[in-house]
Amino acid sequence: MAKTTAPPSRSPGDRRAPVDVRDWVGGIRFSAFTGIMLGLVVLAVFTLVPTVGTYIDQRQQIAALERSVEVSTDEVAALEAESERWADTAYVTSQARSRLYYKKPGEVVYLVDNDLPDTAIPQEQAAVSDEVEETKNDWMAQFVRSVTGAGLAETVTGPTD
Repeated sequence: MAKTTAPPSRSPGDRRAPVDVRDWVGGIRFSAFTGIMLGLVVLAVFTLVPTVGTYIDQRQQIAALERSVEVSTDEVAALEAESERWADTAYVTSQARSRLYYKKPGEVVYLVDNDLPDTAIPQEQAAVSDEVEETKNDWMAQFVRSVTGAGLAETVTGPTD
């Protein structure tokens, strides 16, 4: 038995012979069974891709609707808690006294204005200037002249080149 060795490797400077694609493609043989199976795979892809896309869209819609149901459930719970608070007469009384300034007969209500500390009260701004300056022209008269001139103009002249 003779020993066979691998062909010598080519260096990067060697030119390789171009590959003839016709020979390569000619070596591939398809049987009728392979053609039928390939056709069935293509048919299955064309049939299943829209179905899978519809399934994914429906799953996304279901997830969005489940999230909206959770949000609605939270809102219902908050509104029920608010309703329970308003069923308590002490809460209604406190809200009427604080929001609407209701009082019980014989009570005296004091409203405190500017109860902020001195540091929180904004300081008065100094005057912008000591002298009042008068403009050289009356802008209102110029505006009225411009509007009436534009309205009464008969022809429009554009920029000349």
